[in-house]
Amino acid sequence: MTFLLVFLAIAVLGLAAVFGIGRLRPGPAGTIPAAVQGLPEPDPRLPPVLLPEHPVAGDVSRLRFSVALRGYRMDEVDTVLDRFAEALEERDARIRTLEAAGRSNLADGDGN
Repeated sequence: MTFLLVFLAIAVLGLAAVFGIGRLRPGPAGTIPAAVQGLPEPDPRLPPVLLPEHPVAGDVSRLRFSVALRGYRMDEVDTVLDRFAEALEERDARIRTLEAAGRSNLADGDGN
């Protein structure tokens, strides 16, 4: 008899916890839906996470992302990482151009 009461108490507490966190929400007429919806859509009122036109190293420490259920919002992080990749590619292309111009200037200077 004691085992049955302990089991029922644990079952009631478990159901109360499940309902409390919202995993099982009563549907129409008290039915429980088979599937629970995923994460809510991002809040459009939050400002987008943007980088300046020419980002510098200090911009990384000033970034602040919106917090989601399991960390940061992936769309914001992906956008920022894509922008950093573009900035690095632009910078690398400029460095290659300047190095090539410097080599050609040295070659022209040696021949004269």
